[in-house]
Amino acid sequence: MTQLSLQQVTENLKDLPTLPAIVMELLNSLEQEDTDINLLAQKVTQDLALTAKTLRYANSPFYSTLVKVTTIQQAISLLGLETVKQMVLSAALSGCFPENNCQGFDHKAFWRHSNAVAFVSKLIARRMNFNEDVAFTSGLLHDIGLLALVSLYPREFEQVITYRKETLATQFEAERKILGIDHAAVGEALAVEWNFSDVMKNAIGGHHNPDRPGIGFLASVIHVADGVSHMLSRNSESEELAISVSVVSWNGLNLDQASLDTLIEEATIRFKKLDQVEL
Repeated sequence: MTQLSLQQVTENLKDLPTLPAIVMELLNSLEQEDTDINLLAQKVTQDLALTAKTLRYANSPFYSTLVKVTTIQQAISLLGLETVKQMVLSAALSGCFPENNCQGFDHKAFWRHSNAVAFVSKLIARRMNFNEDVAFTSGLLHDIGLLALVSLYPREFEQVITYRKETLATQFEAERKILGIDHAAVGEALAVEWNFSDVMKNAIGGHHNPDRPGIGFLASVIHVADGVSHMLSRNSESEELAISVSVVSWNGLNLDQASLDTLIEEATIRFKKLDQVEL
């Protein structure tokens, strides 16, 4: 069993690849209304791998455009600026971390869940008149600490996976037991390292403990979206739907049963389509 300290992990975060400049620019402009579309398209196009992956998303059944999308500019005009920004972020982040370095960790499942939480966060934000773009991106990044742990400590993380298989522990509990640290704390430290906004940093760090004083409203949005996403993936074969979330967060979002039913209905449609995206 390897116990890690947050200070030790924070030091090692510097060894992770930095995000592409265009991604940092997108993250910093989430709350700005006046993004220059032509400039954005031009910058994304300079990164061939990023362009290819973004266009692959744009042409997937998830976005179901009637014509084949061949340029970033065309994607923006067909799908809208916000959607393309979200696709660029998804494409860039999924290419930023090594894959298959930790036995038993499923990167595709990780990104599918991250995208699912992002979409549910966006749906909740829409109901609350909160910035949907910020909610989507925070949802997409909520488990980024998990990728950091898998990338930096693959052998140690294999012990977490084994422990989970042998017990009924949650991911969070298994990390605390085996590593002495959890992905939310690591995600918060990484958000600081990458200069994310305080709102996003708190949402990432507090999505498992949204009742923490001063953590902010967005942590509750991500927490509930995470609960809904886990519930739907767990119960895809059964009719029994049970959501496990903080009562304080749930009440804080004013979500009644009717709201939840609508949310689940919309999310289920999104989830089925998400299976058609090659993440």
